[in-house]
Amino acid sequence: MNYEQTLDLVIEKALKAGATQADAAIDSSNGVDVSVRNGQLETVERDESRGMSLRCFVGQKQAHVSGSDLSPDAIDALIDRCVSMAKIAPEDKYAGIAAPEELAKDYPDLKLWGDDPVEAEVLEDEAIRAEAAARAIPGVKDVPGSGSSWSVSEIWLAASNGFRAHKRASLSGVGLSAIAEKDGVMERDYESYTSRRREDRPSPEEIGRVAGERTVARLGAEKLSSQKATVFYDRRVSASLIGSFIGAISGAAIARGTSFLKDKMGEQVFGNGIELIDNPFLEYGLGSRSFDGEGRPVQLTKLVEDGRLTQWLLNGPSARQLGLKPNGFASAGFGDPPGIATSNLHLTPGEKSPEELISSAGKVLQITEMFGPSINANTGDYSVGVSGYWHDGEGNRVPVSEITVADNLIDMFARMIPASDLEFRNRTNAPGLLIEGMTIAGR
Repeated sequence: MNYEQTLDLVIEKALKAGATQADAAIDSSNGVDVSVRNGQLETVERDESRGMSLRCFVGQKQAHVSGSDLSPDAIDALIDRCVSMAKIAPEDKYAGIAAPEELAKDYPDLKLWGDDPVEAEVLEDEAIRAEAAARAIPGVKDVPGSGSSWSVSEIWLAASNGFRAHKRASLSGVGLSAIAEKDGVMERDYESYTSRRREDRPSPEEIGRVAGERTVARLGAEKLSSQKATVFYDRRVSASLIGSFIGAISGAAIARGTSFLKDKMGEQVFGNGIELIDNPFLEYGLGSRSFDGEGRPVQLTKLVEDGRLTQWLLNGPSARQLGLKPNGFASAGFGDPPGIATSNLHLTPGEKSPEELISSAGKVLQITEMFGPSINANTGDYSVGVSGYWHDGEGNRVPVSEITVADNLIDMFARMIPASDLEFRNRTNAPGLLIEGMTIAGR
């Protein structure tokens, strides 16, 4: 099937059926996922999928449907259903696709393809090596699962405004968890790494070793007394704070008035010198893109510059509601209403290592895992269950668990001090973050 021609025909038929605008996508993916246990192959899963999504407008009314049957009759039925649903949908005065003059043109062809198909035997070998490395750590009792995977996805896009595009990307990953036991109490931890190219991630042995060492280090966890103290968000979890910030500057949240940052545009929100940068053009980045989810141009953007908030994240609907211009932060649309998302986001690192920041702060709770964060979107009040390590200021580090930390995100952002250990391995990346004077609830 020629997917480009198929989408052109779908758009044409939707308009003839009564749609005033339409956009659509066909996506195809396949991959292999292998898991092992006790050095033996446990499962091999092969996945192949294909589907179409279609969004139709009748004036300011919209509807969207999807299906996996791409036969001519099924596609015709999908078009008829979508247009019929749009005709009876409620009006949304902010809905609509991008105007032709707003579309990205001559956009770059980014490097998102890493590895050609990887055979299951290669993935099995990687998973076995990772498991063996974890089991080799003294104190590890079991490795309940170790896996390696490879996948590829392709998507074809089209809209009645003339936009056409095709994207292809691959992913590869290794991950496992380990269990250790002491005095009848078991602890679990993990490590995983996903990248576009297998050559860009650590070896399976390194991934397994880290999982094992992390697990053993948690043995003998104690409860911490309630107090106010300095908290250090380990690099493993610090990006969650940045995620809370991104949610609060989403145009949708600003338009609804449900953001604790709604009155902070242009104001100091982080410390001097701190910047939050979105880079959609990062080679082999997990979030890289040549255009946003509505076909509009994207660009490298400093969302926070020298500590000051510079702009909201806007897609078409939220921009129309706020009376602003879209700025390239629509998440995947084409067949679905667009959301709002960043691409490859990072917080700039500081000058001191995590060890230097912790040692200079005295008593510090280092958080390595979080559970069920609670955030008041209107006020920024924040609390989360955590586990990690207590640094007593005298060079001793003790594992701790069953703790809750709480504060207000506005105040936390203003006080946070970044460490120097920034690493680009996810869509959102942040170094370790030190925040003084947080409330700790323990025993």
